Amino acid sequence: MSKKSCSYVAVGGQALMEGIMMKGPKGAAMSLRMPDGSITTEMKEFVSLRKKYKFFNIPIIRGVVTFIESMIFGYNLLMESAEKTSMDFEAEENESKLDKWLSEHFGPKMMAVIGAVSAVLGFGLAFVLFMWLPSFLFDLVNGKIFNSAIDVSFRALFEGFIRVVLFVAYMAAVAQMKEIHRVYMYHGAEHKTIFCFEHGKELTVENVKSEGRCHPRCGTSFIFVTILLSIIISSVVAVIFRGTVITSNRVLWIVVKLLIMPLIMGIGFEFIQLAGKYPNKLTKALSAPGLLMQRITTAEPDEAIIEVAIESMKAALYGDTETMIKPEEKSGDAE
Repeated sequence: MSKKSCSYVAVGGQALMEGIMMKGPKGAAMSLRMPDGSITTEMKEFVSLRKKYKFFNIPIIRGVVTFIESMIFGYNLLMESAEKTSMDFEAEENESKLDKWLSEHFGPKMMAVIGAVSAVLGFGLAFVLFMWLPSFLFDLVNGKIFNSAIDVSFRALFEGFIRVVLFVAYMAAVAQMKEIHRVYMYHGAEHKTIFCFEHGKELTVENVKSEGRCHPRCGTSFIFVTILLSIIISSVVAVIFRGTVITSNRVLWIVVKLLIMPLIMGIGFEFIQLAGKYPNKLTKALSAPGLLMQRITTAEPDEAIIEVAIESMKAALYGDTETMIKPEEKSGDAE
């Protein structure tokens, strides 16, 4: 396949627990490295609202739609991959009576409840860290230390700086966890495999290994770009409403930031798409911070992980889910 033809085929993916999901012309494919060492691949039904309704494919709006759809679809696959790849038969034999009773009486329902609670807690934590805390710190520093001498038009700049520091620190901290580091390795394999396809190379382990692991269309870059855009747009809003209750009242200011968030996400999505489609000096310079962040959120994969990424990519491109690599056929150790 030539490089020219590759450029017209949109591919993307997401790292999972011991697996990868790829989206391509044939749909979404999830490949997992199972506890016995084999690779299983299955197609997942996913039809974006952007394809059903033209309205949701309008620039800016499509960015918000894509973000929400990716969050929901990706979270469901992440939970499924964790459940399927963490099967431990020895642990099942030794589980307590309470665990057995919960499993027998609730089963998947309990997992759904746990997943829903985890999602709510996760969104709550994100709101506190990236919305409430920066505003609280600005009011604290401005009021207690500088006696309100800092102009409120600098509020967005101060809060944006805090968000960047928190985001980088959080990503670096979770990267130290063994399970998350494995996910980051699959994240790196996902990017390498997409690059391999986009560069018109055959999807082999050796070809994928030679590719870079930081991709301009990555979700990490999108989040980082969104943070930077929020600083710019929020600063403009702060200047426009300077001297009003909107910039002086923390609750109202947080509400305003929530209201402009869809616009920020929409612009960020369009930028990420342009950066991936037109890799020139300008887009590369603007994408540099996000690509730098991927040094934290991706890791170099081993050959066994790359095999999983290749299987997922082939299924997304050609719809082939018949292939299953047995443990003895692996070119590397999954652990």
